[in-house]
Amino acid sequence: MKFFEMFDTNILKVLPKSLWVTTCNSGSCNGCDIEVVATLGPRYDIERFGMKLVGTPRHADVLIVTGPVTKFMRAKLLRVYNQIPDPKLVVVVGNCGCSGDVFYKSYNLDGPVDNIIPVDVYVHGCPPRPEAVIEGVAKAVLKLEALGKTAGKSAVHARRTETREPAAEEVAQ
Repeated sequence: MKFFEMFDTNILKVLPKSLWVTTCNSGSCNGCDIEVVATLGPRYDIERFGMKLVGTPRHADVLIVTGPVTKFMRAKLLRVYNQIPDPKLVVVVGNCGCSGDVFYKSYNLDGPVDNIIPVDVYVHGCPPRPEAVIEGVAKAVLKLEALGKTAGKSAVHARRTETREPAAEEVAQ
């Protein structure tokens, strides 16, 4: 099976839209981070589709989050999320970020990512394959385009501004 045959034709139409992504490790083992970085390597070369990894959330369109959210990372994840300009997409990569996985009852865990910030797409796997990461980001863009067509841009912006601001004690940490 060729690389392009794995994806729906609608997803392939979205990929050239020049998305800039940034990542946030909120407490993972780095397995998912390695797979996200593998999408940038020569085998998958996601930059040929217009997706580019940027170093600052202020330049990003998509936030890729890996790992469950620990108590230490809660305020930092909120800060990164709030720095991304609207409209923004959030993709959670890996089972730990989606559900907490084996750490779901840990004393140091604030929960999966969707307990902290709104999530657009979940990419399951431990760790997920690079193809799944690429497909997850493309599905997030399709979701954003569908929201924009049915409800107008104001609804997309309204959905993104529902996130609460971190409490003073969270910022002080």
